[in-house]
Amino acid sequence: MKTTTLKTLAVGMTLMASSIAWADYPTRPITMIVPFPPGGVTDTVARPIADALGKALGQQVVVENKAGAGGAIGTGEAARAKPDGYTILLMLSSISILPEADKILGRKAAYNTTDFKPIARITADPTVLVVSAKSPWKTVDEFVAAARQAPGKVDYGSSGIYGSMHVPMAMLEKNANIKMTHVPYTGAGPAVAALLGGQVDAISTGPSSILQHVKAGTVRPLAHWGDKPLDALPDTPSLADKGYDVKFVQWSGIFVPKDVPADVIKRLRDAAKTVANDPDVQAKILAAGSPIDYLDADAFQAYWDKDDALLRKAVQDIGKVE
Repeated sequence: MKTTTLKTLAVGMTLMASSIAWADYPTRPITMIVPFPPGGVTDTVARPIADALGKALGQQVVVENKAGAGGAIGTGEAARAKPDGYTILLMLSSISILPEADKILGRKAAYNTTDFKPIARITADPTVLVVSAKSPWKTVDEFVAAARQAPGKVDYGSSGIYGSMHVPMAMLEKNANIKMTHVPYTGAGPAVAALLGGQVDAISTGPSSILQHVKAGTVRPLAHWGDKPLDALPDTPSLADKGYDVKFVQWSGIFVPKDVPADVIKRLRDAAKTVANDPDVQAKILAAGSPIDYLDADAFQAYWDKDDALLRKAVQDIGKVE
């Protein structure tokens, strides 16, 4: 009896010590992994969010861009990080796409979605079909007609195979019965640069990646993959309005490794909520072209579960791409 009592007391003291230790979280800077190069949608969202999170948490949140494999390399590293709350991930909806792509390609996944717990959804924007302002195409119908007339001659850039810039274009190809040439890059930033430099004819990306170029008159938005008007591009029609039955939302969210302690998750959730409701942060994100569309962890998990099933089905429809 005495041994059992002592063991119970020891366990209780260990749990209490652990709770006390996490009550002080954070006590040092936090790393926010962004698994894409600078300049893409995650980067334009990550930096103002990281700055504001740092203020809310009382410790600096440092953005680290770790690009490669359409986001799989950085996301995999975040999944394997020590679950202490000092490594967090800002990732797009492609977090659901990449493991399914690995399955189709017959290779070991860099991570699984079950490796993570969501903290908050930050933005949720449909991707936008964009061409150079020098392009002859003024409408999405003209774009589709050109692709149909010359299969494979129209090309588009993306952040990588099966990434959140590739999948929506593949969905459009299937629905419109056209064939284009896919040119993958290491992230949204390089893909946007390729469009601006004339290396590709089109891209599909979040509004925040191209809004400044739309305002500068160097690119032309033709349509978007949403089901309601975009605040940033109110004159741009949806593909559904034009008769193409495709929808794709490029959302961004904050995640942590699944075994991060509950006290730390709560601290991060509270901080994310504070940040999302901060008018200054909202203004900065809106100026970049992606208004905040916040969901707390529970609501985000429910949303993610549904979106995960839709995105995995989209990847299955694309099939094996080498």
